[in-house]
Amino acid sequence: MARGLRVGWNLSVVSQQEATMQLRESNIRKLPQGVYDALIVGGGINGAISAAALSGQGARVALIDQRDFAGFTSQQSSNLIWGGIKYLESYDYALVRKLCLSRNHLMRSYPSRVQEMRFFVTIEQGFRLHPLLLWAGTWVYWLFGNGFTQVPHLFCKRTIQREEPVVKTENAAGGFEYSDAYLHDNDARFVFQFVRSAMDRGGIAANYVESLGARRQGDLWITQARDVIAGQEVDIRSRVLINAAGPFVDQHNLLTGEQTEHRHVFSKGIHLIVPRITPHQRILAFFADDGRLFFVMPMGVCTCIGTTDTPVESPCAEVTDEDRQFVLDNINERLNLGQPLTQADIIAERCGVRPLVMKTQADDNIRDWLQWSRKHAIDVDRTRAHLSIFGGKLTDCINVGDEVSDIVAQLGVALPQRGDPWYGEPHASVREEYVHQARLMNLDGYASPESVESLSSRLWRRYGQQAFELLAEIREDPRQAEVLIKGEDYLRCEIQLAKRQEMIVKLEDFLRRRSKIALVMRHEDIRNAEGLMEVCEILFGDQARQKFEEYF
Repeated sequence: MARGLRVGWNLSVVSQQEATMQLRESNIRKLPQGVYDALIVGGGINGAISAAALSGQGARVALIDQRDFAGFTSQQSSNLIWGGIKYLESYDYALVRKLCLSRNHLMRSYPSRVQEMRFFVTIEQGFRLHPLLLWAGTWVYWLFGNGFTQVPHLFCKRTIQREEPVVKTENAAGGFEYSDAYLHDNDARFVFQFVRSAMDRGGIAANYVESLGARRQGDLWITQARDVIAGQEVDIRSRVLINAAGPFVDQHNLLTGEQTEHRHVFSKGIHLIVPRITPHQRILAFFADDGRLFFVMPMGVCTCIGTTDTPVESPCAEVTDEDRQFVLDNINERLNLGQPLTQADIIAERCGVRPLVMKTQADDNIRDWLQWSRKHAIDVDRTRAHLSIFGGKLTDCINVGDEVSDIVAQLGVALPQRGDPWYGEPHASVREEYVHQARLMNLDGYASPESVESLSSRLWRRYGQQAFELLAEIREDPRQAEVLIKGEDYLRCEIQLAKRQEMIVKLEDFLRRRSKIALVMRHEDIRNAEGLMEVCEILFGDQARQKFEEYF
């Protein structure tokens, strides 16, 4: 543990030498140097967790993504870490058991980031299943999770009215409450923290670097990559090639000539972010008109509602007026809102595709689209040392990292630190030392009056061991604790840290992925936000105005 503390404190020395673009450019220069044990193509959750797992066990790893890290599917989730209660109806008990245990493991490993959240479910009269049967299902779900969370509760109509007056009960048959987990920061930041973990352990990662294809030459893969920003191309040599390109896995396999057992089909899901609907920190759940679980989720001062489930041909999907109206109609039908929500109430939108796994030779005619699960599959070409990761979700990420490590070791790559912990928050003693230092300097006294969370808790959740750096900067210069963007809890020292450590190339990278500002503020309000230009000047220096105009 002492070693871990030294690593955290030494980061300040490194950070003085590297700024945002310098870190990325430095990593790109390193990509063609030497031979990597594994090159990972794709910086979503599957690629990020693979990089963290392999780097944490001593492998020499490189990771590239043609967009920003978590810049596609992994930034569009519901922020839920859940065991897949809906799969009980399709009798996929093994998957539910596995996901529940994965959820528990993430909650134990990341207690400040992944936290239990109560789901408040209302059942309408005439629903295909009786509320008592559904309530019994929540107990089965609780048992599958080894009783790790709070027990379920059954509600009558009167209890629903008392606990959540915003819920319409005229047509309610009853309801119940159970637990799953929730990411209190956004999904994209959770993914990036695994990328950062890989870099802290010697991995090389670069965003906005695309793979143009790869060929097997002797015992190595030669991957041709292009810096999307600068345009130059480099060849990256690796013993193993891992295709973690999310919904683009099949496309990249065409570039490398890989034949796989599985492939992807796509389901589009959207969320709308609207002004806060209920002050309670719980998730309201209903069964939407299409039979799918429909959520009303807290998101700071806002509420996130959705989702849809629509088969699509391409991973590049967009929100349509029909999608918006489906979500609005479902929420207006089920909640007492005073004034019904309209499209004018939408602050921001999320739209992503779920890459669903199916056999390559399977019939495309899917009978019951809603019953398809989010399980993952890893196809391995052992002769050519190639992995293709299909499907997957945030809940199951640690399992994916462990499976990838096992396969890479079987392919002959030495993992000298095999068995060492490669994930999780720092030991409790490290957090206790952080809390002690924060208390001595009265860190929470710097928090803005509008903040709903203590400053010390927020910095620890976002940065872990790197929060020690922020304490040192605030002690040296109290101005570093000033909030830069009015109405958003981001301090000057956080922006400085992001510049040094988080490889922010575009303003969108910060507003949408390293933070969730773009999800809780209207586009025009962000543009006019006091302090935003200073943020741009810190992140981009002389390019501040250019990056600002590029985003808006």
